[in-house]
Amino acid sequence: MTDLSRTYADFGTREARGVSPAYERLALAVSADEELLALIGALPEAKWQPNLLFAVVRFLGGPVDDPAAFRDWTLANWAAIEPQIRGRATQTNEAGRCAALLPVLAALPGPLALLEVGASAGLCLYPDRYAYRYGDHRLGAGEPLLECEATGLTPPARVPEVVWRSGLDLNPLDVTDPADIAWLDALIWPEHTHRRARLRAAAAVAAADPPHLVRGDVLDDLPALAAQAPPEATLVVFHTSVLYQVPAPRRAAFAEAVGALPGHWIANESPEVVAHRALPDPPDAALYNVLALDGRPLAWTRSHGQSLAWFG
Repeated sequence: MTDLSRTYADFGTREARGVSPAYERLALAVSADEELLALIGALPEAKWQPNLLFAVVRFLGGPVDDPAAFRDWTLANWAAIEPQIRGRATQTNEAGRCAALLPVLAALPGPLALLEVGASAGLCLYPDRYAYRYGDHRLGAGEPLLECEATGLTPPARVPEVVWRSGLDLNPLDVTDPADIAWLDALIWPEHTHRRARLRAAAAVAAADPPHLVRGDVLDDLPALAAQAPPEATLVVFHTSVLYQVPAPRRAAFAEAVGALPGHWIANESPEVVAHRALPDPPDAALYNVLALDGRPLAWTRSHGQSLAWFG
C-alpha cells in the first residue's frame, strides 16, 4: 500500500468510522482506486487530505453519498476539481472545539486576550459567547450549545472573560461572505446536520462582532500580532488541528517563538504533529488530538470537540 493509499484507508478506518459512514465508504474506495490515486498523487503532498477532496466535490455540487457516483463525477470533473484543491485548504472552523478548550481557558487568570493561529473565519475566538453542556452540567448562555462528552475532570464553573480576540491565517475567511460560509459548510461531513446548524449559529455570533483577522504566516507574523494584545490581559495563543499543514522544521521554530511570548500557549494537535513524552494510551483506536498547556499534555480530544478524556 502506498503512502497515499494508506492516508485514505486510515482516514476511513480511524477518523470517519463511526462518525461519517459516507466518508468512510468514500475513503476506503479511493484507497483502492488506482485511477483516482494517480490524479490525487500528482498534487502536492499537502493537498492529499481526504477531507479536502471530499469538501471540494461537495462545494462544486458533486455526489458524496455513493462511491461509484463519486468516482464517475470526480473523474469527469477533475479539470474543475484540481484548481479548487490547489487553491483551498481544510479550514474547518468548528466552534465545537471551544468545548475542549474551555476547561483550560476557564482556569487561566483573566481577563484573557485570545490569539488563534490558523483562525479560518474566527469562530473559535468566541468561547465566552457560547453555551456548553458536559453531561448534566451546563454553563454559558445563547447559541450555539456545544456538547462534549468529558471524562476525568470536573467541568468548568464559568466561561472566561475575553477582552481582546484576534486571529492569524494565511487565508482568513469572512463570516459575512456567503461564499466563505458555503466553503465552511462544504467542509462539514455529510451526515452532520447538527454541525451545520452550529456553524450558522456561531457565524451569526461572529458576524455581530466581527473578529480581527490578520492575513499572515504562523511564524513570521505571530510576534507582531501578539504585541497588539492589551498588556493588562493574559495572552493566550491557541490552535487546533493546524500545525499538520506546517513543515516540521517550522513547527519546531513556531514552538520556540510561541514559548518566548508572554502568557500561555494552548495546543490541540495530533501527537504525530506535536510530540509529547509519556502519553497515556488513548481511549480507543480513533484519531485523537492532545490538548496541552505550555507544552504539558492534559487530555485526549476528538477533532470536533465532541469528547475530552482528561489525564493531566
